[in-house]
Amino acid sequence: MILRFLPHSPYARKVVVAAHELGVFDTLEIVEAHVFDPETPLLAENPIGKVPALIRDDGSTLYDSTVICEWLDAQDGRNRLFPAAGEARIQALRRNALGDGLGQAATWNIRERYRPDGERSDSYLAYYERTIERCLVALETEADAMAAAAVGRFDIGDIAIACAMSYLDFRYPDRAWREQFPKLGAWIAQVSQRSSMKASGLAAYDGPLKP
Repeated sequence: MILRFLPHSPYARKVVVAAHELGVFDTLEIVEAHVFDPETPLLAENPIGKVPALIRDDGSTLYDSTVICEWLDAQDGRNRLFPAAGEARIQALRRNALGDGLGQAATWNIRERYRPDGERSDSYLAYYERTIERCLVALETEADAMAAAAVGRFDIGDIAIACAMSYLDFRYPDRAWREQFPKLGAWIAQVSQRSSMKASGLAAYDGPLKP
């Protein structure tokens, strides 16, 4: 299987972490996708034109990190990342949405900063900053419960949050969020010791960043 990937994407990292957790990473061929290149095969495989995208062995494509992760999790039927049903599943999906939402606000904020002088919107930048802050506040209130659960759980919600937080560190190195949110910082330090996290760090991308 081919995983279309970008080294600085928290969503691509989410799939890589999930694959490591499930023990199937070696079944994936990781291929960097230059999403703004009109000749990239990604555009024919994923009409949204985003990574990650998973091209399965039958030639069909899955896209959206959560969809890919759930498909990978379903292959052996043990529901290791996605609880099968009930409140546990709802809460895992809720935390997944919180992690993805934080990652989206952080990435869109960076994109707004990339705009040329005269095109950047201070109101959008402020909006994304407020969203990031709200997500961090919400995560701090849950951090004790997440830390207690981390002894035996690292599900899709935890993975999404950890990858989003790693993106925050990667793109906002001067943001001293650990001082304001120490419980969240302790949880990140805890889950960052997992082999799946150590094997999947974000990295700089030297391809085109604009269409």
